[in-house]
Amino acid sequence: MLYGIAAATAALLLAAVLAALLRVPALRAGIVDRRRQRRLPLLGGLAVVVVTSLVAWTGQWTRVAPLGEGVGRLLVAACSVAALGLVADVWRLRARVLVAGTAVAAACVVPYDETGVLGGLLALAWIVAATLAFKGLDHADGLAGTVGVVTAFGAGACAAAEVMDGLAVLLSVFAAALTGFLMHNWHPARIGLGNCGSLFTGFLLASSLVFTRAGYELLPSAAVVFCLGAVAIADAVLVVLARGLARRPLLRRGPDHLAPRMRPLGLTPPGSVVLLGAGSFSSVLVGVLVHTGWTGEGAVLWVAGAALLVVLVLLRMPVQSPRRTESSQVRGQLRVRNG
Repeated sequence: MLYGIAAATAALLLAAVLAALLRVPALRAGIVDRRRQRRLPLLGGLAVVVVTSLVAWTGQWTRVAPLGEGVGRLLVAACSVAALGLVADVWRLRARVLVAGTAVAAACVVPYDETGVLGGLLALAWIVAATLAFKGLDHADGLAGTVGVVTAFGAGACAAAEVMDGLAVLLSVFAAALTGFLMHNWHPARIGLGNCGSLFTGFLLASSLVFTRAGYELLPSAAVVFCLGAVAIADAVLVVLARGLARRPLLRRGPDHLAPRMRPLGLTPPGSVVLLGAGSFSSVLVGVLVHTGWTGEGAVLWVAGAALLVVLVLLRMPVQSPRRTESSQVRGQLRVRNG
């Protein structure tokens, strides 16, 4: 218990310091997000990966907090996916390369002896889909980090309920490191998560849920993992529907995610993130309660219904490109000054 608190505190402080230190090198090296008007450095995810790995392996090496069977392999695979994401941040790899690399890493961590062949294939597909869905959440300042922290605590609670102490400690350390990064990623962000951090986040969380639910029946497991990934899933479904109806390329970047579509409702960028974070907390809480048996599986239907309602409502909301939005804001400011 004391080690967990100390490890989480160390991870938070180290991630906050390292993210601040990596900002200038990222700007000088040109590792920036080119989707935005301002240059946003993208090495914040690297800080999260390094700190999480350093603190977790320190516990393993000292035998104070062993990771447990399979958890070390999971962390290595997550770091491999993060390395692939870092390459994508620097050289802009094609999406198919990221999908293939994530699938290979997922195939190495699925516990097939507990899931069976069919369950293992479904788990592999879930890890890949959830990883890419969390990558999609990195479209607004603070969103991927906020949802990631909430989901990590929920997954950690599920792991603790299964007496998987090593996995629970790893997830708590990861949540703390992500919180330290969020100190610099809240709107207006000074550093971004990038492919490195977003892929690491999605892969680690999705794989942890597979480990936690291995051995359970398929439908209850699907219900739990859906609740813990409801916001990321809703964002992915919204993007697929919006681009399919508009006949736009699915893998092309655009402002048709959750947060941009909430702007016409009068929400500010931080307000959208807070609202989506609250939604994530609610769905994760339901997932934890279902996993621990405190409530029935029927509660998942409320989460699914709420997510579907949000998708259908936001699907009708107009979206503007960041360039057009910024231009309109500038014109509005000029009118006020000249008026």
